[in-house]
Amino acid sequence: MLTKRTLTQEEKAKLVDRAKGCLLGLAVGDAFGDIGRHQDYRARYGIVTDLHEGARSTDDTEFAVLTAQTLIDCGGNLTTDALLAAWQKYIIGQGGMFDRGGKPLYGAVANLERGIRPPLSGSDNVQNNDDGAAMRIAPIGIVCAGDPDLAVKMAKIESEISHERDGIWAAQAVAASVAVAMTGASVDDIIQAGIDVIPEDSWLGRAMARAMAICDENPDILDAFQPLHEDLWTPVHSMAAEAVPQAYAVLKLTKGDFKTGMIWSGNFGRDADTISALVGAILGALHGTAVIPPAWIEKVDQPAGVCLHFAAEKSMQSLAVQLVDLIS
Repeated sequence: MLTKRTLTQEEKAKLVDRAKGCLLGLAVGDAFGDIGRHQDYRARYGIVTDLHEGARSTDDTEFAVLTAQTLIDCGGNLTTDALLAAWQKYIIGQGGMFDRGGKPLYGAVANLERGIRPPLSGSDNVQNNDDGAAMRIAPIGIVCAGDPDLAVKMAKIESEISHERDGIWAAQAVAASVAVAMTGASVDDIIQAGIDVIPEDSWLGRAMARAMAICDENPDILDAFQPLHEDLWTPVHSMAAEAVPQAYAVLKLTKGDFKTGMIWSGNFGRDADTISALVGAILGALHGTAVIPPAWIEKVDQPAGVCLHFAAEKSMQSLAVQLVDLIS
């Protein structure tokens, strides 16, 4: 359960700025990675370095909006019942999911419509070890700023509606990293907070260890880029054990620089929208809005609603303010 904190005006303003940076960074990364892997943009630009015409949100941003709205609706007191109420209201009650959603998200909705509750809605589900819970979990890191242990507990409640094992551990890792990033910690500490959550004897744990070893052996991302693809490759590109370690590797190798992180993660290929969304969320939480070009903020502040229609009515910046209000 969240507890209210007594903050000075300056402390609250800093948290709000980091929260805005987190949600906007996630949305920027989502849109950046989506166009970065699109052949039309690659044919024209070679690599993508800007949010070009047509850049918009996918399910990564819009499910993060759902997580944020769930927390706001329940006053930060996240329970399975509160989560079910939100999915019923904002997904099932609005006609279900539309375009661009991941398989376990469609599967979870189908399970809920059958009356199957968490954790079975996540465990008895297709591809429940992909990155679809990790992509949406950043709002929990915001409301748990400075408390990664609470972020881990809340992330489990939120993610088990659609995921299991590696899918949940990935979400817990990202939530913990965002919670630590919100305090202005070092990139190494942010990464370690995520690694500490993941069982070593798991697919995700072993993949994360390989990714970090690649970074240690190749501290220049130009040298690490190909091994990160080849050594972590899976037949399905959205697996948590591939995409999440790759995102953490980009964080490590780009040393926390936001725009450099966007360019490398956005042009990563594979599940680049999620990889870039994770990088953007964590670095946005670390640095705040100052590192995000104003033109990019303008393009992503209001999601497109391609997957969850209600998300198009929301502002990422307004949601960030409301999330901070839950803890201050």
